[in-house]
Amino acid sequence: MYELVTGPLAWLAFGIFFIGLVVRTIWYFRGLHWQADRVAYRANLYLGIKGAIRSIFFWLIPFGTRGWKTHPVFTVITFTFHISLLTSVIFLPAHNFILKQKWGISLFTIPEAAGDILTVFVMFAALMFIVRRLVLPEVRIITTAYDYLILAIAVAPFITGFIAYHQIFEYKIWLILHILSGEIMLVAIPFTKLSHFILFFLSRMQLGMDYGIKRGGMKGTRMSW
Repeated sequence: MYELVTGPLAWLAFGIFFIGLVVRTIWYFRGLHWQADRVAYRANLYLGIKGAIRSIFFWLIPFGTRGWKTHPVFTVITFTFHISLLTSVIFLPAHNFILKQKWGISLFTIPEAAGDILTVFVMFAALMFIVRRLVLPEVRIITTAYDYLILAIAVAPFITGFIAYHQIFEYKIWLILHILSGEIMLVAIPFTKLSHFILFFLSRMQLGMDYGIKRGGMKGTRMSW
């Protein structure tokens, strides 16, 4: 079973992940209103690119935007969750060992203890997300079972990995569950809300170009937008 989940299933999961992200990117751009946007974006490309970079940059900085400053606690939890998630997934020694063993790829690694701490951060942040959805009326009213399912898919690899690493139960079983849950997450990303993995950058780029050109970015010029 281990050979199956680290071999054919892994190839399948990564294939669906990368191809799915390419397709989602194409769909995103095809969905833009080209009749309204094409002239302004092409004629003012420099201002558009400047606005796009500015938008992405400030949204990637804690408290870099008004939206992040409005809810400081949630901002800290959100950044903790995403930084811990990405760092542990990419730079954990065990993950790089499998990459090296299967595909000959090896990246910079963090200490095992640091990975353990990051995993706890991810699980704690996920718990806070659940509490937020249960406690805040404005969030609870738009929350469905789908939202909890997506969060479970994102956190399952960390829970199973934590159990396997500390050998709380049968190590081999939980290792396989850890790998399977990671592959499920990869497959789910292009087809669910987890696609914000790539759509965040695309949407911020579009909005940045929009505001950089049409909505105040060219104030004082003859631009009629």
